[in-house]
Amino acid sequence: MQGFDSNLLRGRTVLVTGAGRGIGRACAEAALGCGARVIAVARSRRDLETLPDADGLERWDADVTSQQFLARLSALDVLDGLVNNAGTNRVGHMADQSEQDLDAVISLNVRSPWLVSQAALPSLSRSGRASVVNMSSQMGHVGSPRRTLYCMSKHAVEGLTKAMAVELADRHVRVNSIAPTFVETPLTAPMLKDPAFSEFVMGMIPMRKLATADEVAAACIYLLSDLSGSTTGSCLKVDGGWTAQ
Repeated sequence: MQGFDSNLLRGRTVLVTGAGRGIGRACAEAALGCGARVIAVARSRRDLETLPDADGLERWDADVTSQQFLARLSALDVLDGLVNNAGTNRVGHMADQSEQDLDAVISLNVRSPWLVSQAALPSLSRSGRASVVNMSSQMGHVGSPRRTLYCMSKHAVEGLTKAMAVELADRHVRVNSIAPTFVETPLTAPMLKDPAFSEFVMGMIPMRKLATADEVAAACIYLLSDLSGSTTGSCLKVDGGWTAQ
């Protein structure tokens, strides 16, 4: 990846969930570019097949909430990096949200990173230099209209990150989060086509620009590598200043 040595993650195995598209895909490609062996996980085999062939790339088409995936993950020998990126959103007024919406967001955004991290813990502990990166959001630090479910879930991710960092420090496992602002991905593109919503977003970002998937991936590489060797329990915000106001 531009700005990083191509051997920065050489000899390390990194697993990225939600790696078929958007931020997860950018993180997987960046880790490959820095020399890591990358296990790219996504539900869609078609999305995984569009990842460029590269030495060290392993594709797992799997539902990260399934017992089959968790069992396969727990069978890994050593894992040096874990990027809990898979997530979802259900946008709407709180009064209109259903229990199905609640369950969908909590299942993927909260239960999944906890269960995935738990399953990966033995292999992470054997690394001696492991790093977990939980994909959070600026919405894990503020509130926003029509996003009660998402804000709640990402605040939970921030709490999970801190607690994991403290508990796993003696296993030499670092745990941090990344909190991006809006990034144009397949998930957000339809929302950003709404002129009123786009104006609201830009009005909240002092830098007056969206983040890019590559900028978020660069933050991920930093946290996966020894460059952040004494950083744990922290959040790296890639939000253009949204939460500084």
